[in-house]
Amino acid sequence: MPDTRDIQQCNLSTALLRRIDSMKKLNQVFNWKLAAIAAGVLALAGGGAWWYSQKQAASEVQYRTSKIERGSLQASVSASGAVNPVTQVSVGTQVSGQIKELYVDFNSEVKAGQLIALIDPETFEYRVRSAQADLDATRAQVLTAQANVASSNAQLSRAKLDLTEAQRDLERQQTLVDKQFVTQSVADKARALVGNLGESVKVAEAQMAVTNAQVKSAQASVAQRESSLAQARIDLTRTKITSPVNGIVIKRSIEKGQTVAASLSSPELFVIAQNLQDMQVDASIDESDVGKIRTGQKATFTVDAFAGQTFEGEVRQVRKAAQTVANVVTYTAVIGFSNNGGRLLPGMTANVRVITEARENVLKVANAALRMKIAGIEPAPATGAGASGGATPAGTPATPPAGTSGDARGWTWMSEAVAQQGPGGGGGGGGGGLAAMRERLVTELQLTAEQQSKLDAISQELRPKFMAMRDMSEDERPAAREKVTAEMRQKIMAMLTAEQKPKYQAIIAAQQQNRPAGAGSAPATASSPSVPVMPKAAVSASNDAKSTENTTKSVASQAINTQATAQKQGEKTGSATTAPVAAAASGSPAAPAMDAGAGGGNPATQFRNLMVGQLALTPAQIEKVDAIYANARPKMMTLRDLPQEERGKAREKITAEIRAQLRDQMTAEQKPKFDALVAAAANRQVSRGKIYLMGSDGKPKAYNVRLGITDGSSTELIVSPSSPDAAELVEGASLIIGTVNTGATAGAGAGGARPPGGATGPRMPF
Repeated sequence: MPDTRDIQQCNLSTALLRRIDSMKKLNQVFNWKLAAIAAGVLALAGGGAWWYSQKQAASEVQYRTSKIERGSLQASVSASGAVNPVTQVSVGTQVSGQIKELYVDFNSEVKAGQLIALIDPETFEYRVRSAQADLDATRAQVLTAQANVASSNAQLSRAKLDLTEAQRDLERQQTLVDKQFVTQSVADKARALVGNLGESVKVAEAQMAVTNAQVKSAQASVAQRESSLAQARIDLTRTKITSPVNGIVIKRSIEKGQTVAASLSSPELFVIAQNLQDMQVDASIDESDVGKIRTGQKATFTVDAFAGQTFEGEVRQVRKAAQTVANVVTYTAVIGFSNNGGRLLPGMTANVRVITEARENVLKVANAALRMKIAGIEPAPATGAGASGGATPAGTPATPPAGTSGDARGWTWMSEAVAQQGPGGGGGGGGGGLAAMRERLVTELQLTAEQQSKLDAISQELRPKFMAMRDMSEDERPAAREKVTAEMRQKIMAMLTAEQKPKYQAIIAAQQQNRPAGAGSAPATASSPSVPVMPKAAVSASNDAKSTENTTKSVASQAINTQATAQKQGEKTGSATTAPVAAAASGSPAAPAMDAGAGGGNPATQFRNLMVGQLALTPAQIEKVDAIYANARPKMMTLRDLPQEERGKAREKITAEIRAQLRDQMTAEQKPKFDALVAAAANRQVSRGKIYLMGSDGKPKAYNVRLGITDGSSTELIVSPSSPDAAELVEGASLIIGTVNTGATAGAGAGGARPPGGATGPRMPF
């Protein structure tokens, strides 16, 4: 038998070997996990490095761009309406009865007077017969009354004869009494007989009057019966329903055997369209758009029946009757068109697009560019009134400064030399206009709200003194300007803090360095009009009549020469910076009357140039037009003395007088065109916006711009040739419309689309 001790040692050895094998397996598993963890850490580190590098690359924004284009642009108003005939007649009946016959059906062509239906006439025929019998009976009564008149007349004649005989007998008896041949009693009897016969005559005359009255009554009854007979015959005639016009039956509301009642109102039997070749669309225009609609405007529309086809028409009428449905007010605009071939049918729904304004050969930008916002990039401060965005800073209402006499809707009457006076600049170079200088002080000096109010009060207080300089001579004006400027600077300095005063002194020093030596008056700005608004009223206060006349004639000659040159070169240049008259001469009748793109200068200058070009004014007319403007300028200047609430009405009154005087100078052929120019000027609306162009350094640059009409996808860009941005805002310039990927430098409101999922950086690779 084996030893017990050997057996135990063997078991211990076996257990030890198993423990060693387990330890080896655990060591292998641990080494495998350790390797996996190390590999994961390395992968994580590599992915983080890749993500960080991609994020750094994504922080550089990539912009989507388009080009500033030149071409035609049309603003329109959309509406819906129904296709209707120009003239459609609802045919009814004036008598009640049963429909006995129908002679037409839907789409039947009818002529005026043609029998189209018949109401059972039997009842009305009996009425005619009854009325005829009554008339005959009444006529018999007339004959009877006339016979009674004859009888009464005979009785009256007999009574008169008896009275005459009795009077003769009375005379004979009285003669015998006088001769005492008979007694007095015989004469008295004869006298009594005469009295009785006289009364008999009166009775006969009364009877005669009665019989005459009976005749007249019978005759009146005859007339009444004749009227009843005529009415019965008319009712009988009305049982025959005839067509009132030539046309086509587009609706039939009755059937044969149907009974119609005309007791309260005439029932509708048929609807006849007079002419389906000349039709119209009755479109419902919203009250917010009706002011843009005028007679003669072009319109297009589509119908579902002819998908993909566009039909053309024009506005024939804008009805003043308002229609209110669910508190929504609309007006009906009638769009006339020719329905050649009769394809369009009455009642079709039409989607109308009325072209309210049209521009030819203008700069235009995509609307996406106007929605673009890039944080941290703002337009450079304007340096003059001729800047593309205007002198008014972004966010400031585009209204004239207090005290000015300019019209907020486009009429500018103030002299450029006076209007350029700024707070602290004295009209010097680099100061720009009032708004530009104020913006500079607010920005650079960081003025508080209270200081800004004081600055506006100082500008308002000293403005009349600047305006008074226009009445001074050229020799007196520089000294007066320096005096007022010094006073203004002193007042501004007094309201500044100790930290702001050195900065303001630096601004003044910079202005004095930029100002030309010996410049006694405000320098000409880039926005000065190429043709003055008031050719006879210069900034100088000289009123010499001869000098004014020569100036007017010179301007008139210049305008005609400019027009002739423009007509020769207009098609070759095709540029918006051509002379204003050239732009006007090449414009369509629907061209704007106040198009800043038509040339430099203020809107009044442009309107005057458009009149010269589009109306082909003669030299004599040009001279009269310029004289009207010159005479009106003093009236407009007086507006600055009126309270703000009264200024608008006074300006409207003066403007209406000017337009009436201008219209009086036009010929009969020119007046319709002049009215169109005035209407276009009234509808002309200019707004402001901001766009970004890609600079030569690959970075975006912001611009404040003026905008005109829009067609929904593009908007007119108005750039004055005198604008400092005119060289950059040109056709073909790279315009930013969005971003490819939005990084840290792009604002949340960027016009571009974000990457899928809204992520602002690259995705992790795992």
